[in-house]
Amino acid sequence: MFRTNGLDRRAFLRKAGATAVIGAVGTKDALALEHPEATPPQAPQEYDFDQIYDRVGTDATKWDGAIANYGEDIEVGMGIADMDFRAAPCITRALAERCEHENWGYLRRPEAYVQAIVDWNKRRYNLEIDPETVELTTGVHPGLIAGLQTFSPPGTRVLLTTPVYSGFYSDLRFARTVPEESPMNLVDGRYSIDFEDFERRARRCNVFILCNPQNPTGNVWSPEDLMRMGEICLEHRVIVFADEIHCDFVTKGNTYTPFASLPNQEIVDNSITFKAASKTFSLAAMKAAWYFSTNLDLLERIRTNTRADLSTLGVVANLAALTEGDDWLDQLVPYIDANHDLAATYIKENVPHVKYSKAQGTYLAWIDVSEVAKRINPDQSPQRWLAENARIALNAGDSYGLGGEGRMRMNIASPRPLIQRALENMAEALVKL
Repeated sequence: MFRTNGLDRRAFLRKAGATAVIGAVGTKDALALEHPEATPPQAPQEYDFDQIYDRVGTDATKWDGAIANYGEDIEVGMGIADMDFRAAPCITRALAERCEHENWGYLRRPEAYVQAIVDWNKRRYNLEIDPETVELTTGVHPGLIAGLQTFSPPGTRVLLTTPVYSGFYSDLRFARTVPEESPMNLVDGRYSIDFEDFERRARRCNVFILCNPQNPTGNVWSPEDLMRMGEICLEHRVIVFADEIHCDFVTKGNTYTPFASLPNQEIVDNSITFKAASKTFSLAAMKAAWYFSTNLDLLERIRTNTRADLSTLGVVANLAALTEGDDWLDQLVPYIDANHDLAATYIKENVPHVKYSKAQGTYLAWIDVSEVAKRINPDQSPQRWLAENARIALNAGDSYGLGGEGRMRMNIASPRPLIQRALENMAEALVKL
């Protein structure tokens, strides 16, 4: 056990973490996948997102991966995009109930899960989806790769507006395609599409990967922006892949618009939407996602390259989340919003050489560390410097393509005491530069 700056990190994390595990698993009658209504809804409760939940020692990439990369002194993992909260109780309960069945044979297409997807999008976003147009997959990445293999042959270019989610680049490499990067304009901390450049580059491409809300910048695209992107892509025969995995996290004053809800049906028909509950409920390891399209021709073609070997427990967890998780999420979203407010205010008032404009969506803060980069040893990255001096693990901005230089991505989907600790560590370290 070690100490840094008077903080015993593992004791700090585990004090509440041990408590969080106790009582997490209860048992009831086995969950019937085809009859989710068989589990009666739980009485509304207030969730304690301030509770620190220890993930160290669980092979969590965000924590154990950071410690492996930077050493035992790391106090707060703020890199990979998952959350540090205890799972919604409905998920834990459903998993415990299914485990009592004690058989793990082949799983057929679970229609209750498909219907839960349809109902969730209708209930949350008034988006009508035909269940027959929903294709299940093990993640958004496999779905996107299937789409690239279908519509963008090896060697062809794929349009991206940068900086953009680094995982798209690995998807393109897997599909042996080439990124066509259209750098966004940055004015006063806000990003916008350079539509002249976007259209010029679109002429070279078969596919455009749209990220909405945008990872890592936190942009939530307006209907007008989406329509303009859609019009250009339609004109130049570029299929839109709409990655909307972060859609359930939008900060106050902003609204997420599903690409599939746009008023121009031709534009909508030129798209495939990819979604999952994995960000919303921190279920990345459960390997379940979906895509859909109003264009049956596109859908049939991409289906030929899709194979989804679904996990029974993944389906159970996702079904429970989508049918019973609204109340938990409705309390979490304003909590994340307040974390954004905390980060923006604290950085402005207390953290020298760093800037942050509050995100419109996601639980990611895209911070400007260009001044930090100028002040540290040029042989050392801001990522490494902050890990060694502030004891926090962030994602380097240059991994997000053109425009990511001098930036870092900070995940704020953690209990507020951890966010506070990370910000204080940053301030303490940077004041010495």
